[in-house]
Amino acid sequence: MAEPDVAKPDVAKPDFKAPRPPELLSPWRTEQRADLQQEARAFARDVILPIADELDPQKGEMPRSLIDQMAAKGWFGITIPAEYGGMGLGVFEYCLISEELARAWLSTGSILARGQGLGTQTLDDDSRRALLAKSARGQWIGSIALSEPTAGSDLAGVQTRAVREGDEWVLTGTKRWAGFAQGADFIEVLARVRDPEPGEPRSAGLEPFLVVKEPGTFPKGMTGTVIDKIGYHGFLTFELKLDGVRVPERDRLTGLYGDEGADGDSGGFASVQRGLNIARVHTAARAVGVARAAVEDCTAYLQEREQFGQPIGQFQALRFALADMAAEVAQARAYWQQVAHLLDEGLPAESESASVKLLATEMAVRVTNQAMQLHGGNGYTTERRIERYWRDARLTTIFEGTSEIQRRIISDRMLPRG
Repeated sequence: MAEPDVAKPDVAKPDFKAPRPPELLSPWRTEQRADLQQEARAFARDVILPIADELDPQKGEMPRSLIDQMAAKGWFGITIPAEYGGMGLGVFEYCLISEELARAWLSTGSILARGQGLGTQTLDDDSRRALLAKSARGQWIGSIALSEPTAGSDLAGVQTRAVREGDEWVLTGTKRWAGFAQGADFIEVLARVRDPEPGEPRSAGLEPFLVVKEPGTFPKGMTGTVIDKIGYHGFLTFELKLDGVRVPERDRLTGLYGDEGADGDSGGFASVQRGLNIARVHTAARAVGVARAAVEDCTAYLQEREQFGQPIGQFQALRFALADMAAEVAQARAYWQQVAHLLDEGLPAESESASVKLLATEMAVRVTNQAMQLHGGNGYTTERRIERYWRDARLTTIFEGTSEIQRRIISDRMLPRG
């Protein structure tokens, strides 16, 4: 099994024990999955990690050549049916590959989410099939514009308006946290076509729209301002101003692959909610990848760093800290695998998706924080990758619904609300 590219001792020690990455175990292991894991692991180690080490300190964007290499492996179409040119696999394989990529650089595990059939749920069947094929090839990579300055976790509070004018919709409003918006082929915008009627849920009247654009530009009527983040580098994140952006009726979006929702709702807000369950498990897998990177780097560092005449890994307190970290990562991995399986079985698993997102992301914060402590002063420098893991892990508790939102989802299914 290939070893991860982590710091090695300056002076080779005969008893150095290299960190061992996880194996895919029963009942989840198949030969296909094991091969996918090894392929993604080697790519993360040999291709992504050197690029991340160079560009992340500069807050740089991942090069298009890197995206193209991931596209060539079919990874933008993991969950797209084979009949459209995708890999025809499930949420499990999607998360399996993403954990490996996030172990090297969180944003590369995230860019895959901008394929997987995103932005293909058009009203026209021929258009949908053509876009699915492009998505599977990595030639239809998008950005998602759901949140607003006053509507983040509460998506039902979205105020961006879509007004019908003939065969077009005119979009006006402000969107925030639109990652990869400038580099994308399209932006999926959640907008309000009408206000809810009395007795309807607050989400009534919300619909997603497909804003098609040229990569590297914004369409007419839209401007973007870069949000300066402390981490999660690799692509830029924008606040978008929409002032009369025109979208043809044919680019109003419906449900994923045209499927109807549980209540017969073939589109709109319900399709967004369904996607969030998958996104939360995906976030859990990415968080596990980041935390695992911290554990593997610490395993090497505790053997490299010497104090009081011996490697600091000989001190019981530090050994036990590392053991706790490894156990937490393994626990979170086992949970995302279980929940991914439930989603692949067709179960909604809303509470489970929220639970694994909560558990895995909070774990990643604890583990990367402890990893920085084990590295001492060296961990608080840009000379080591630990600070990158620490910065990136912190975000995972916020995007795709904050930890507080996950707790609300879980508790609302356990207790009545007054």
